[in-house]
Amino acid sequence: MKAKNICAITGSNGYVGGCLKHHLRAQNWEVLELTRRPADAAATLFYELGYELPAVVTQQATAFIHCAYDFKALRWEDIARINIQGSRRVLESARRRGIKKIIFVSSISAYEGCRSLYGKAKLEIEKIALDNGALVIRPGLVYGSGAGGMFGKLQQQIQKSSVIPLIGDGSQIQFLVHHGDLGDFISRYAAGSLALAPQVITAAHPQPWPFRKLLEEIARGTNKRVHFIPLPWRGVWAGLKFAEMCGLKLNFRSDSLVSLMYQNPQPDFSANAAAGLRCRPFAFSQLRA
Repeated sequence: MKAKNICAITGSNGYVGGCLKHHLRAQNWEVLELTRRPADAAATLFYELGYELPAVVTQQATAFIHCAYDFKALRWEDIARINIQGSRRVLESARRRGIKKIIFVSSISAYEGCRSLYGKAKLEIEKIALDNGALVIRPGLVYGSGAGGMFGKLQQQIQKSSVIPLIGDGSQIQFLVHHGDLGDFISRYAAGSLALAPQVITAAHPQPWPFRKLLEEIARGTNKRVHFIPLPWRGVWAGLKFAEMCGLKLNFRSDSLVSLMYQNPQPDFSANAAAGLRCRPFAFSQLRA
């Protein structure tokens, strides 16, 4: 009898991690969810950044996907302690205990010269992941059915109102990836169908989408006419930063705005075809796929 594929995943409560979890289970994987709030089920185990992988995981899993990131940390000192060093510990334990396929889900916001703290932290974790034999994936803006994350917030905003605040002139470039394409690539690598050395892969379709045109496409798909109100991005950033200093909990962070305004000007898609990654072009109709 063929052994069952078992994958452990951190960050499965987030949008991207959740998409990967559902995709793997649809492909008949057994998924062990590592979370700070485990449910009363054998497939969920307690884990938070700073801990090593539980022994039961390393005894069973043949693949490990690290998606967890603590967004509550706002200062660099806390980000480095919680996210970078916490990721170091779990990735090193995965390698040391012999998990065959290790995948780190980074971000397209991570690149040499990036300005956001999030991008810088992901970049540092990438180096640790590569040192531990992991495949590093930099997803673009993830979309698809039941969209969450940043794309889901954009969708909700357009559904709620025809008047849309536009940061700057809306020329900021986005690169998109359907969650099905991302999940398919990762599941094939985890199963051993793709022979890839540790490397960084930018997972997105190479067609650039200016932010305003992306919003217009989402609105068109929902048969809405929208009107944009341009806002100076530095003023918005200052307001977000002040709110964070006052301890207010926000749906959008000042550092996320920095990521939006300073995306990688030249992401590298050259390795995708040889690696076996195929990303469909974005179309609103595919949100239902």
